[in-house]
Amino acid sequence: MTKSDQAIYVSGLNVSFGAFSVLKNLSWLVNFGEVKGVIGPNGAGKTTLLDALTGKTEYQSGDIFVRGRHNIKGANEPVIARLGLGRKFQKPSIFSGLSVFENLEIALRSGKAILQSINQLTSHEKEKINETAVLIGLSDCLGKDAGTLAHGQKQWLEIGMLIMADPAVLLLDEPVAGMNGEERTKTATLIDKLKGPEMAIVVVEHDMQFVETVCDSVTVLHDGQILVEGPMQDVKENPQVIDVYLGRDSENA
Repeated sequence: MTKSDQAIYVSGLNVSFGAFSVLKNLSWLVNFGEVKGVIGPNGAGKTTLLDALTGKTEYQSGDIFVRGRHNIKGANEPVIARLGLGRKFQKPSIFSGLSVFENLEIALRSGKAILQSINQLTSHEKEKINETAVLIGLSDCLGKDAGTLAHGQKQWLEIGMLIMADPAVLLLDEPVAGMNGEERTKTATLIDKLKGPEMAIVVVEHDMQFVETVCDSVTVLHDGQILVEGPMQDVKENPQVIDVYLGRDSENA
């Protein structure tokens, strides 16, 4: 693998809040074409890692490189977003009073110059919105207010809004939280469709079955450090992971 294969490279990252160290000398790699899961108990540092990657949280030392060459130290959230990092939060960030089409249109226009943003949509842009709506399973809902969508549909809409910006890295924070079984299956299918050589996808999730279904490899965080990495099948059988995260319920059943 070369630097051009690296979507995210984290080296010696340290994040502290006062005297409390959250991430401790963490080094981590995500390559293009990869779907990587991040799991761990509450307080392990998962959200802080995403916050550091997107400029929401400052870090005291270490480096984060995006797309193999851009060191984002000191960069703010808009700058990092323009480098191609798109983040979906656990609670969908959509415009509830606007239609699905309008939500996707706003996402398409974000970051463009003022004159571009007030011009009417081109046929190519309309086509892109329609294609994205098909991809996320909302082509029949383009005229609906986003606030009337079901929970899973709101999550897919937010993913669609991120896709409109052609991200290099998609960061999904608990994408199936609160979903029913059918919605989880559809979300897994969506992630599989998004997977490709020009995008990396990071999934932070507590649903282990979902992680095993969609992720090529898994990083287990514990106490701000990487406990183990590898395929989910190997990770879930690791004694350390069982002790600190998965528990021994299956053994005691």
